[in-house]
Amino acid sequence: MKAVYQIRWKHVFLLIFVIVLLLWSGLSNPVIGEPLAQQPTGVLATVTSTPRGPYVVVNPLTATDNQINVRAGPNALTEKVGVLLIHQEANAIGRYEDWFQIEYPGVRGGKAWVYGNLVTLYGGDVPIVDPPPTSTPHVTRTVDPTLAAQFLITPDATRLPTFTEPAPLEIPTFEALEGTPGFSGLPMGLIIIGLGALGIFLGVIALISGR
Repeated sequence: MKAVYQIRWKHVFLLIFVIVLLLWSGLSNPVIGEPLAQQPTGVLATVTSTPRGPYVVVNPLTATDNQINVRAGPNALTEKVGVLLIHQEANAIGRYEDWFQIEYPGVRGGKAWVYGNLVTLYGGDVPIVDPPPTSTPHVTRTVDPTLAAQFLITPDATRLPTFTEPAPLEIPTFEALEGTPGFSGLPMGLIIIGLGALGIFLGVIALISGR
């Protein structure tokens, strides 16, 4: 009987060992038949994002406009080098008056300018920078002198009126005749008065005779 009990206890211990082994295998690898994945060793590096600097975003425009001009300098008269669409972003690197200097690949120096009222600045302020020298246009417009000469009108020379000075006016003068009896030494006015008085006297006599 004692030997029988010893054999049974051995079977019980063996069964318990098998059950524990199966439980340990199931906890360490839930899916039977698949190999255990290799666990990483060491310390994993922490990924941190680099904060973005200042940038501008194109503001919504009117219904007919969907882009803004990008120019070579902070002036509307400078050369146009490209465009930015609505809601498009660009890194801001400087400012001059009402204009922002942005990173714009593809142009000389990789920098260009946009008008400040057409964009919104985010990510902080930007330093004030000096504007670039005034750029000259690539094409200088010239006028063909031969073509321009066809449209020039030369007015005909007109003859100006001439003024001819009139001849001097000759005023006749009367001189007393020498040797005339009865009139020498008498003034002309006195002679005229005498003749007038004589005419009046003769008229009165004629009037009386007519009665």
